[in-house]
Amino acid sequence: MALEPGPMQVIHNYFSTRDEVLDDLKKHGLWPTTYVSERMEELPIHWHDIDNCGYVLEGKSYVLNENGERVPLGPGDKLVIPAGALHAEGEVTERMVYIVGIPEAANLFEKLTLLDPAESPLVKNQAT
Repeated sequence: MALEPGPMQVIHNYFSTRDEVLDDLKKHGLWPTTYVSERMEELPIHWHDIDNCGYVLEGKSYVLNENGERVPLGPGDKLVIPAGALHAEGEVTERMVYIVGIPEAANLFEKLTLLDPAESPLVKNQAT
């Protein structure tokens, strides 16, 4: 089941167990993978051409929404990023661990390429 088109969302305190995460991924038809981020700089605003959801297991950071506003992220939070949604991962200063779900069993970094914000279908639809 595809995610509803629209902006990125952070749902705070969405889950408390790994089983809840796996059940949610199954409900959306997403394949899970574990992503561990050590330190990294803030990324530029971008979008992806596939739906993805991230579930924060460990660590704290933030994401930038389509307006460049910081939204905090911490353990138990769910990050919902429909295809085309503008967003950016924030600076990571301590280890973060996520379970990330995408629509197919594939290499996460090959599927989640950073695409130009001006080319997002959501931006193009708003301009017309």
